[in-house]
Amino acid sequence: MARLRLALLLLALALAACSPSLNWREVRPSGGELKALLPCKPDQATRRQSLAGYDVDLAMLGCEAGGGLYAISVVELGAPQQAHPVQAQWQTNLLATMQAQGAQRQPFAIRGASAQPEALRLQAVGRNAEGRPLTVQAVWFTRGNRLYHAALYAEQLTPEMSEPFFGGLELP
Repeated sequence: MARLRLALLLLALALAACSPSLNWREVRPSGGELKALLPCKPDQATRRQSLAGYDVDLAMLGCEAGGGLYAISVVELGAPQQAHPVQAQWQTNLLATMQAQGAQRQPFAIRGASAQPEALRLQAVGRNAEGRPLTVQAVWFTRGNRLYHAALYAEQLTPEMSEPFFGGLELP
């Protein structure tokens, strides 16, 4: 009987060790057409925020898994021309909050996004609230009056974290 219990305990431990920390699932942020993948069940919130002089409602989905914080946000703008200044202010706020020293920016390809402002991917290294190193990869893109933002924060980003997350963003 003791051997059976030991064997069952070892089997349970082995199965737990094999279970993935990133359990990807499709989500759709409210108020938008975006389909995305998150590795955990997200929490949702909405808050009023001022960006570039515009008061906007920021709808957010987010969760933590495998050492990363995954976040998707949607802002409904009054007009498409508000997207560029709101996006620029959002980037500035993100980098300031992290105390990031510089950032790498490059175009981000996502089918179905508006051409202006151009979809953008940003990567930066800074510090979290406790002063520990923090890396972020973030993207911004628009469709019509909606500005979308997806970000992944972790001490160390890996392709297993970032590729499904950013590759799973889709505007059908």
